[in-house]
Amino acid sequence: MTPMSTTELDIEQPDQLRAYLEQTGRITPGEPLEVQTLAGGISNRTVLVRRSAGEAWVLKQALAKLRVAVDWFSDPARIQREALGIRWLSQLAPQGAVPPLVFEDPAHHLLAMAAVPQPHDNWKSLLLAGRLEEDHVAQFARLLGQVHRSAAESRESLASVFDDRRFFQTLRIEPYYEYTASQVPEAAPFLNRLIEQTLDRRLTLVHGDYSPKNILIHQGRLVLLDHEVIHWGDPAFDLGFSLAHLLSKARHLRQHRAAFVRAANHYWLIYRETLGDPPWASSLEGHAVAHALGCLLARVAGRSQLEYLGPQHKCRQRNAVTHLMGDPPDTVAGLTQGWVRELSSD
Repeated sequence: MTPMSTTELDIEQPDQLRAYLEQTGRITPGEPLEVQTLAGGISNRTVLVRRSAGEAWVLKQALAKLRVAVDWFSDPARIQREALGIRWLSQLAPQGAVPPLVFEDPAHHLLAMAAVPQPHDNWKSLLLAGRLEEDHVAQFARLLGQVHRSAAESRESLASVFDDRRFFQTLRIEPYYEYTASQVPEAAPFLNRLIEQTLDRRLTLVHGDYSPKNILIHQGRLVLLDHEVIHWGDPAFDLGFSLAHLLSKARHLRQHRAAFVRAANHYWLIYRETLGDPPWASSLEGHAVAHALGCLLARVAGRSQLEYLGPQHKCRQRNAVTHLMGDPPDTVAGLTQGWVRELSSD
């Protein structure tokens, strides 16, 4: 059998995937295999493979051009960064919070990890259904706080390993902040300052995609996925990115608005308690609020917009954020109070 070239393989094509797994010795020839394409990813092809003996893998293959309405490109070599992230997060995060790596294939821009057992739920789906549980929020906060704290304590081992920030720049800085600044000129001074501050702050390991969509819940425990933009940088980005998701859902789910606002405040307090007192902790909150504002705007005006907000709500969110940017709060409590005021006219 002729080996498959790196340009030919598309893991979403079952015949190609089977041939690849057989050629590389991952499965035996003719082995019964169940293959299911997983929906929702914009930057990767993602496939669930179940083997006859019961073992299940999730395979991810990075795309050079992301699946969004506007042109958005990123080097698919970032899959190697994700594999590196899995290896280190398995040591830094709570036990069982990161599925283990099964294999990595840089030539085909793919990796395989152990599949999270069924039954499990995607946390974003639960939140959009109004199923917001305090324990899930607390786990979300403790998971991030432990990673940030443990990584900062291991700076000598980790800072150089995760020094490369090109994937963070192509998948976060450019599409979220630079592109949004070009679309919302009144926010450009705020966003440009935020970019400069972010690139100057090299403090700990930053996940870069810390959001409910990348959390599965299995037997009440949170499991973290999608680590392709992990880097050594500004921990406030993770906080702002995740707070923006909670506050955007407060806008979307009016009947649960108060609960999501409380969750945002609770999240910050539990995170801060878990983090401890690294030297940079005292300046963290204000930076986190700035990132929350930047991300709240980016998710309605950037390259990757929230699919659950309609045009009218996106416009209102844009106006609310730009108004808050004029005199930004410096605490999470101030941010949530300001957000509630801005939403009062909805």
